[in-house]
Amino acid sequence: MKQKSDIDIILVKPGSQKRIYGRLSDFALTAIEPPLYAALLAAYLRQKGFSVALLDAEAEGLDYAQTAARMSEAEPLLAAVVVSGTNPSASTMNMDGAEAILGHYRELRPRAAGLLMGLHPSALPERSTRETTADYVCQGEGFYTLPPLLEALKAGETGPAIPGLWRRDEEGNPVSNPRPPAFEDLDALPMAAWDLLPMKTYRAHNWHCFGRITEREPYAVVHTSLGCPFNCSFCCINSLYGKRGIRMRSNQAVVDELEHLVSTYGVRNVKILDEMFALKEDRVVELCRLISERGLDLNIWAYARVNTITEPMLPSLRRAGIGWLAYGFESGSKRILAEVSKGYDPDAVSRVVDKTFAHGIHICANFIFGLPGDDYESMNQTLELMLDINAEWANIYSAMAYPGSRLYDQALLQGWPLPETWSGYSQYSYDCLPLPTGRLSGGQVLAFRDYAFNTYFRSPRYQSMIAAKFGAQTADYVRGMAAHDLDRKHAGY
Repeated sequence: MKQKSDIDIILVKPGSQKRIYGRLSDFALTAIEPPLYAALLAAYLRQKGFSVALLDAEAEGLDYAQTAARMSEAEPLLAAVVVSGTNPSASTMNMDGAEAILGHYRELRPRAAGLLMGLHPSALPERSTRETTADYVCQGEGFYTLPPLLEALKAGETGPAIPGLWRRDEEGNPVSNPRPPAFEDLDALPMAAWDLLPMKTYRAHNWHCFGRITEREPYAVVHTSLGCPFNCSFCCINSLYGKRGIRMRSNQAVVDELEHLVSTYGVRNVKILDEMFALKEDRVVELCRLISERGLDLNIWAYARVNTITEPMLPSLRRAGIGWLAYGFESGSKRILAEVSKGYDPDAVSRVVDKTFAHGIHICANFIFGLPGDDYESMNQTLELMLDINAEWANIYSAMAYPGSRLYDQALLQGWPLPETWSGYSQYSYDCLPLPTGRLSGGQVLAFRDYAFNTYFRSPRYQSMIAAKFGAQTADYVRGMAAHDLDRKHAGY
């Protein structure tokens, strides 16, 4: 970090592991992912001539007061708390921590400027402006908002009219400016500012390293695109970008960044951030060829969809080191899939699963319990599909109305109960509260989700498969993981 008074902006990733993951945070079961979005902003602002610091409170194990103290020590012109993770669910649940950090920072530097940005503030900019202690809220990516804001602050202006910027007037009422467009040319962005992050501290997801469970570090996240062209009702990712759509980086830029991460930081474990990586066959095959030609020896996972993965992609993915594909199966009920606009043919699932396995690629299967219209019959259909696929890993979620999703708007319109705290949007927190379905309460959904988790991971068939594919050490690890029951305030009610 630079010397005092040299910092124009400090970008902060809040750390809330204990509150968000409850007892699971005590067992190193969760990943610690580098804040790619904040690192992109840092690199862009540095390219524009601003002096930048980047603080990852989660990676450094800092509590809220310690984080604020580190921010204060830097004496930045602007302190920006970036509430964006590398998946749509990772923003809202960090809002309690973000506000606590800003509150402590305000005590230490009462007159210093603080800003809140990320996916959740972009989804709820007026509420974030009204309810937090931030002087400013940035709606959108920030590339067109932060540079003119920093220039205005340097000039002594406190209420600039800048696209994407929200603030309060003298009476405390939110004041908005038009939202800026998304940054279209991703190759015009510099490589993420990895040098500002504690790269040795990042840890891959446990399942990502099955077969070598003790080798989860170092770990990095890269993007080949931003945005998503689809419109699933439960997803909020495009609230950061302002509209549905996808922007692509050049394959050459992606491979150059991967090589930099390998040669500079010794990275082998990589997540491809893209909401939809396996989308355009020609692009995916070419990127995989380039990665293979560099001989980078990577362990990569990426997202795919049942209706976008193609036969030519699979061998190319495997040769490039993409050993895991995460499929959003979501539900085993055709009725439920149609209601949430998932947009794939459920009859194609078994074919896609078989072909993925046949090419030696492992599956991270994503399922959601408690989608609108779900009842015990449809949720049991989902559980049956989970057990039938028997993927090497399953992410088992309960339906949440994340701000920015159509499901959130529907919940407000219908008056459905929502979590009382932002941490209640975390899948693993004590106060987690899923949506009711019209037939089941949120507590009933949560209890079924936890039952499904235990049924899946404690299944002898699943554990035998893990032992056969990954060895006794990984099987023992899975049994230990599955032995932890979550403390739940609302389960069953």
